[in-house]
Formats: sequence, C-alpha cells, structure tokens
Amino acid sequence: MFGAQARFPREAAEITGASKEYVRIGDDGNVVTFYFCAACGATVHYSVAGYDDGSIAIPVGAFADPDFPPPSISVYEGRKHSWVGLPSDIEHLE
Repeated sequence: MFGAQARFPREAAEITGASKEYVRIGDDGNVVTFYFCAACGATVHYSVAGYDDGSIAIPVGAFADPDFPPPSISVYEGRKHSWVGLPSDIEHLE
C-alpha cells in the first residue's frame, strides 16, 4: 500500500466524533488499526501496533490545505503509481 501520511505527537492531535475501526496485518506482521469516519467512510487516522513512537498517522488528504508541507521521508515508494512524483531531497526508505 502506498499513501501520503503526516505524523504528529499524539498530544498535539485531538480526534473527536464517532469512528469505525478496521484492523489488518501489515507486511511486517504488525497489527494496523485504521479509524474511519462513521458518516462518510474516509480514513481519519491509523496506528501500527509495535510501532508506537508516540505519534498518530493522519492521511495527508484529510487536510484541506494547499500549502501543506511536502514529505520528508518516503516508505513503500516502490508501490506508488508511476505518475506520483516525490521530492528528490527526501529520505527514501524500503
């Protein structure tokens, strides 16, 4: 799975409203829990068990901000669509 996410310290993010959970096993065997808006089904945030660095992952598409900062790290880049461009000066993991 390829996607753009922003990570924030948990204490800097406030999640309110009803949500639904979807749990799956990631490639590395960790449990990934996605939290969806109960009304529209959009992913609001997610977490990965065993990878708790004190942050919350939020899909970048959830922010209606055309000036949202570009990524600094790329993970699972090999899975992106060929037309997706990433800055060359970021850290590339995988």
